[in-house]
Amino acid sequence: MAGPQQAPHLHLAELTASQFLDVWRHFDADGNGYIEGKELENFFQELESARKGAGVDLKKDNLADKMKEFMHKYDKNSDGKIEMAELAQILPTEENFLLCFRQHVGSSSEFMEAWRRYDTDRSGYIEANELKGFLSDLLKKANRPYDEPKLQEYTQTILRMFDMNGDGKLGLSEMSRLLPVQENFLLKFQGMKLSSEEFNAIFAFYDKDGNGFIDENELDALLKDLYEKNKKEMNIQQLTNYRKSIMNLSDGGKLYRKELEMVLCSEPPM
Repeated sequence: MAGPQQAPHLHLAELTASQFLDVWRHFDADGNGYIEGKELENFFQELESARKGAGVDLKKDNLADKMKEFMHKYDKNSDGKIEMAELAQILPTEENFLLCFRQHVGSSSEFMEAWRRYDTDRSGYIEANELKGFLSDLLKKANRPYDEPKLQEYTQTILRMFDMNGDGKLGLSEMSRLLPVQENFLLKFQGMKLSSEEFNAIFAFYDKDGNGFIDENELDALLKDLYEKNKKEMNIQQLTNYRKSIMNLSDGGKLYRKELEMVLCSEPPM
């Protein structure tokens, strides 16, 4: 991986999907699903010098004006941040792979339903050899036609992107990056991840009768507490959406310890 001085592959030739991901990881330094603030300035400066290096004739405006113009063009939802799908439009990515996929995947509920079918032992991982079935399920749920070669290509690309250590397992939090940011409820807990001890204490507090699961109302209270403890702003609509998404992991309204652990802990339980 390139050191902090040098961004990976930021020349303007076409990038493969995994090179694109390297660029993304480099600039989204805090891993919250956006390039924003200081990260955005770094990205913009490196992009400018890459364009100069590629012989693009740059206007002599000051950097702030250029940046404004740039954001106007690429920040499609005008939130002052660049998300992965927006970056894929700026950098010529192999077939704009992530973009294609994100347009297919409708919602986190569809994603979680498909995930539950494949992560049968609730480990927070699916096996690489199940990935094709998982993707195919996801596309079916979203009513998207696809052909076999396309599915094969998606599967190979995602394996290259997400099975970094080659252990044949793909984690829930990595795979959830296929979701558009506003649907990716796992990203919302970035910076609030709990250690096993903290998680056990919180779960025990809400699972008063010790039967190993909590229900939707208890989850609601738990999430509110978590947000208050981390002094994070939270509107009711968002809270409702996250609660629903997390409850999609539940078993008939019973959210077991292991499912919640996948969402709230730093690492999936081994």
